[in-house]
Amino acid sequence: MDIGSKIKQARINADLTQEQAAEALGVSRQTISNWENERTYPDIVSVVNMSDLYRVSLDHLLKGETSMSGYLDYLEESTNTVKSHDRKAKTILISVYLAVWAFAVIVFWFFTSGSDALGYSIMFLWILLPISTFLFSLLIGRNDYWGSQKWLSAPAFGLMYMLAEYATFSAANMAAFHKLNTPHWDMIVAGAVISAAGMALGCAVRRLKTGRKTGG
Repeated sequence: MDIGSKIKQARINADLTQEQAAEALGVSRQTISNWENERTYPDIVSVVNMSDLYRVSLDHLLKGETSMSGYLDYLEESTNTVKSHDRKAKTILISVYLAVWAFAVIVFWFFTSGSDALGYSIMFLWILLPISTFLFSLLIGRNDYWGSQKWLSAPAFGLMYMLAEYATFSAANMAAFHKLNTPHWDMIVAGAVISAAGMALGCAVRRLKTGRKTGG
């Protein structure tokens, strides 16, 4: 029995119409029909949700007397596509953050004079970089990038925050007075706290959205 026939029989055994199943799963009736007739395949999350809705095991839906190689190949291809998109999203996120960071440093060296120092500090070190850190961290938490290891990015953001000051004001001071300054290590803590707050909010949003989808 193929995947389409299995989920159709499971729906019938659960005494549900296609319309009722579609409403419960958050899809259209045509989508249910397409799955059952194998015009399209459900993703693995939908299969899990159908397992709960129809009160049948995943083992029953995904295994049987005949091979499910067609559907399993589809799942593998879908998983690889998702992973590829995930890698691209991570690369874009990191690249954009680094571009913002580099922009802040470039503005200091090429477009800021001594009289602009306070304005630069407020605009870039107190506003732009902290807000960017918070927002990018929120995206990391919201999309659960790198899983549990995502929290390691908090000290990384903190380090970048400290380096932004060290590559601007501290570097200018060292160049002017020909001496080596110690980095402001407390800025790592400040940046890490801002990042952790953003990720925590992102994780909360993710859990809230997941709970709504599953009706929990």
